[in-house]
Order: sequence, then C-alpha cells, then structure tokens
Amino acid sequence: MVAPAVPEVTEEVLHEAIESRTESLSSLRELGPPDLVHLVKQPLRQQTKQVGVYHHVTGVDASSSASLAAYINTLAYKEFGPSATTKTLEGTYCCYNAFSRVDMRVHAPFPGSVEAYCIDERGEKRKATDELWLETYLCSVLRAYSYADDGTGDTIRKIIGVRRFNPVTNTETEHRFLSAAEQLFFRGWSLGSDSVVQVPNVVSNHLTTGLIKYFHTTGRYASGINLFEKLRTQNVEVASLLAKVMFMGNEEVQGIRVLHDAIKELPMDYVMLDTQAEFLLKKAETATTPEQKEERLRLALGCADRSTIAAPSEFGTWARLAQVYVAMEDWENALTTLNSCPMFTYQDKDAPVMPEPKEYHLPTLAETRLDEIDSEPDSRYSEQIDPSLLGLRAATYRGTFKQAYAILTEMTAKIGWDQLLKIRSNVFVMEDEYREKQESSHYPANRNPSTDVLRGSPDPGANGETAVEETEVAEKSEEAGQETDGETLAPPAVNGKPEDIERPSSAMDPDVVKKAEENVSVAVFGHVGPVANLGQGSEDHSSRLNNKRLCERWLDSLFMVLYEDLRVYTIWRTQMAQYRAQSMQYKKSSEEWEILGSLAERLQHTDEAVEAYRACLGQRFSPKALAGILKVFMKTKGTRDAVASVIRLVTWQYRWYSEFSPELLHTIRILIEDEGAVKIRSIIQATNLPQNVLDLTHHYAALCATFRSSGTEG
Repeated sequence: MVAPAVPEVTEEVLHEAIESRTESLSSLRELGPPDLVHLVKQPLRQQTKQVGVYHHVTGVDASSSASLAAYINTLAYKEFGPSATTKTLEGTYCCYNAFSRVDMRVHAPFPGSVEAYCIDERGEKRKATDELWLETYLCSVLRAYSYADDGTGDTIRKIIGVRRFNPVTNTETEHRFLSAAEQLFFRGWSLGSDSVVQVPNVVSNHLTTGLIKYFHTTGRYASGINLFEKLRTQNVEVASLLAKVMFMGNEEVQGIRVLHDAIKELPMDYVMLDTQAEFLLKKAETATTPEQKEERLRLALGCADRSTIAAPSEFGTWARLAQVYVAMEDWENALTTLNSCPMFTYQDKDAPVMPEPKEYHLPTLAETRLDEIDSEPDSRYSEQIDPSLLGLRAATYRGTFKQAYAILTEMTAKIGWDQLLKIRSNVFVMEDEYREKQESSHYPANRNPSTDVLRGSPDPGANGETAVEETEVAEKSEEAGQETDGETLAPPAVNGKPEDIERPSSAMDPDVVKKAEENVSVAVFGHVGPVANLGQGSEDHSSRLNNKRLCERWLDSLFMVLYEDLRVYTIWRTQMAQYRAQSMQYKKSSEEWEILGSLAERLQHTDEAVEAYRACLGQRFSPKALAGILKVFMKTKGTRDAVASVIRLVTWQYRWYSEFSPELLHTIRILIEDEGAVKIRSIIQATNLPQNVLDLTHHYAALCATFRSSGTEG
C-alpha cells in the first residue's frame, strides 16, 4: 500500500504550537485533543534558518516512548534522498493522558537520545512512569475511535491536517488494548461521558463507550464477552455491558439471563433497566403478531418506567420511555414524557487551540485522485445557497436536543403535523387558553405571554445551564414564519389533495404561569399539578386546564424548529411537483441538494433524501450525500452499489490522510459477512470505476484481512 502523504502546518513563530498546547491543558474536559507532532526543520540551502511545522494524528501506538519516537523517525527519514530540500533537526510528540490530566511528551533530536516526560496542567515538567504510559495508551485508542470520521466528512473538516490510523489492527494489539481497559476499567468514570449522560458512572463513560464501539465495529464479540465476564465478578453493574455485547453477538437468551440475575441483586439499576427496555423495544419491531408486539411493548414500558424512577435526572431514561410510548402509539404520553426529559448543554470534543499558522501544506497522492472528488472548501459554494436553507437550526442540534428532535420527527412521520398539534394542545396549556382565562383574572392585561415565551429570560435547564440558544431558535423561527405568511404552503399531496401546514401557536411558558399564580404546582422535569384559580371562567374550561401540563420552553422551541423544517420541505416538494408537471428541470446547486437531502433524512423521508443526495452527487462529489445513500444500499441489500460507495468514501478519506473510519470498517465487515470476502473482492474489481480508484483495492484487502482475524469472514 502506498504510504499516505503527510500534511504540514507551518508556524509563524518557532515552537508556538507546543506552547499553545501547554497553555490549553487546564481547559481540557474530555479525552483531550488529537496527538500533536511538531518538527523543527532546516532548509538545506539556508543552514542558519529553522522552521517549525506540525500536524495532528490519532491511532499511533502510544504505549511507550519508543513507539512515539519511532513515528517521529519515520517522518525524519522521509526527507532523505536526492530530492530532499530540508532536514529534520528535532521532533516532539505530544499525547494527552486524560486519566492523570497530563500531556505525555517525547522529544527526539537528530542526532541525540530520546527524552520522555510529561507536562501537567500548571505547565510543570514531571517524570513519565509506566503507569502514566498505560493510561496514555488507553486514552490514545479511545481518542482514535472518538475522533474517527463517520464517513460524512464532518469530523475531518473540523481540524485541518489530521492523520488517522487504526489503533487496533490484529489480535496482538487487541489484547494490549483490552488488557489496558481491564486494568483501568473502574477508573473510567473519571474520563467523563457523552453529553447525553448527566453523571458518568462505572458503566456509562468514555471508556465503556469506546469499548462498545470497538466490539460493534469489529464484531469481536467473544473478546468483549470474555472481558466483561471477568469484570462482572468485581462489580455486578457490568452485567449491563455484558448483556449488550451478547445481544450484538446474537446470544440473546444468555444476555437475558445475565440481566435477570443482575437485576435480582440491583433491582433499581437504571442502566440495566434501560438495556432491557431497549432490547424489548427492538424485539417488538420484529414481532410477527400484534399480540406479540403488544406484550413486548408492555414489558418494555415497565422497564423504561422503572428506569426513570431509578435515574430521574438522566436524559436517556426519559427518552427511552418516550420511544416506548411512540411504539405503542400512545401519543399523549409520548409527548408528556418527552417534555419531562432533562436537557443538557452539548459538550463537544476537545479540539486543539492553535495560533494562526503561516501556511498550510496539504499534499495529495496521485493514487488518491478522483476527477469527481472536489476537495475545495465548502465556502466557495455558500453564495449558491438559498438563505432559508442555511437557517435550518435543526441541522446544528447535537446531544440531547438532537435525540429529542428525532423522537418528535418520528411522531410527525407517523401521525402527521396536524394531528401532532392537536395532541400538543390536548396535553399542554396553550397560549390562547391562558389568554381566555386571563381576560377575567387579575393578571395584567397589557402583558403579552407570547413575548415571555419567545423572548423572556431563559429558565434553568436540568443541569443548571440556561436555555438561551433554544429561546433564540424559537425567536428566529417565529420571525421566519412571519416573513412567509403570504406564501401558499402546500405539503406533498395526500390522496391527491394538498394540505396546508398549520403554524404552531405557542404553548404557555411555565415561568409566566408561575409568576401569575402561586397555586401552580410544578413537579420534577415538567410534570405539573392542577392549574387552579387562573380566573373566574367557566368550570368546564377550568376543568380542562386542570388536566393539562406546562410545556417546557425547549420543547416549545423544538416545535417551532420542526415547523420551519416542514415548511422548507413542503416548498421544495411542491415546487418539484410543479416543475415535473410542466416537464421542466428543477435546478438547485449541489450544496442545496445536500442540505435538502439532510432535511428529508432528518424528517424520515428516505426516498426523498436519496433523490436529493443523488442530485447532489450528479454535480460534485459529496461524502455526506454518498454516506446517506450508502445507508439505503445497506438496508436494501444493494451490494454492488454499496461496494462502489464504500470505495469512493475510503478513497476520499485516504486523500485527507485518514486510514480509519469505524463506520466504513463496520460496513465492510457486514458486506463480507453477508456476501463473503471472495465475492466482495470480485465486485470491487468489476466495479465500473476509474482505474486510479481500483488501484486502492489492496487497501480493502488489508481491511478484509483485519476482519478475517476477527473471525467474521463469510
């Protein structure tokens, strides 16, 4: 396989990259940034000049100073030969240890002896011990999986010039990884957790997330079961992880027994209850009879409900309960439960904070060139994008808000927007209802509750953070809706008859009601008691209000954002239908097609998403569009199309210095399991693609070898 090119970022001031990394150590909160490799070079024709260059990397073996020094050596030796223009004087490798919160560093002068040490958060130099190297190695592997690209290119774009390698390529490196994980397992909570987890614990943290992702990617379930079996003897809570891996490996009966025995000891362990609920929910989807589905959902409901009692401050338990209600088509309870979810501010991965560079050098190997792959930055297309598409805030959601929005869109896809609004008005106190009571109450007549809903002071989130961003979303969504009041918005025809999208009215802001009446009883996470004495209106109207709840501001904002998504989607589909009726071509820029595909995928309109993604790819290469289509090919068992898509994505990633994507490796493994390695290789050879792409077949052969060692060859 041809060695990948090495990106280089040139410093304005020598060593400023390392100094900047040192200054940022105290602000790191997660697994830390990718490893930094810094080289000091000297031009051969200017012996007195020194230039500092650097790049970032993940997946390099960080188990010892020798392995990191070896990586520096490979970079220095690349410059030997008649074509060399510079020579490397010294190199420094920086690798963050998130357990002890120190930056492990290896300094290698040429010539000279290697020095290994670490820098703490105060910038002080400390000795590098074997224990610190063990922690550093494990963090390095976890970072490699955390920072690996998902195939869409989003991660690659965040940090320029990052090389990505697979940290575990054979059984020997797997043994080293799992041995380190076993030794440090019960300290994993100190690494933090995904943003959807409020409080990291023994089984919910970055270490366990990385382990589960590894087993899911490689299919090495036997290794996972062996690891968690040993750890379960020390702590019964590990049973939830053991059961998850057993379910992945189709050992469902044994997995159920493990959970059953463990829950006897810890009947209110919320992770185990949630694991049971998740399993039952998936089994309900494959039920063969309505009675079987109903029984499985009933069991899932019991587990999910108990998990919310066991962990009322965790988003995941409430979200799971909402999903169960959606599957049961109990829409009012689904919406009420969704309203109960505690929302957390999204914590992004630690990113390197670097000074403005003097220049970039991002070389391309001829072997990775594709005429269709346009590697220009996205900014060149921004002027071709409709502003209404750029303003879709749902595309920016992450963490708890993204998951809550997905539940809301699933409900919309199943029952429709109009029905969702009716259920919303049945469940929550709406603004018009409150205003009707307000007219005869002592509440100031000149105060507009909708102003409080959209522009009032943000109320605290479940973890003490504010809801400023979500309030701004609602505000912008309302303004966007007001600007288009004159448009005729018709969604795709239902039974040949188009329907208008009703713009949602605001639900009452809990803050407004609490200020207006002291009698409002607000329970935990949005559940409220009777809303009494809001006025002297009819008893019937008061009775209806007594059974309603107050809608959390973030959920009210999500409705506004969903409305904007549906509005833009409706305009697109209506215009498409009109153009087709007149046999005219509907034109959009490639970037607009990519956004529309993402919009349709977000709203769970798969066919329309594929249509938009294909239109995008018809104009230029888009890893995001291709990744979206690949998902459909995998679901429909379109093997040849899936292989062709994988080849293009791997080629594109290799062009951007990445040899590792868990999503693509998982896809390759599934293709090999379904069709066999020999057939996949023959399909690759027969694929009608440019020869320079097929030249990378040897790269796929190496990946196939990795999975054969995992025992997954078909």
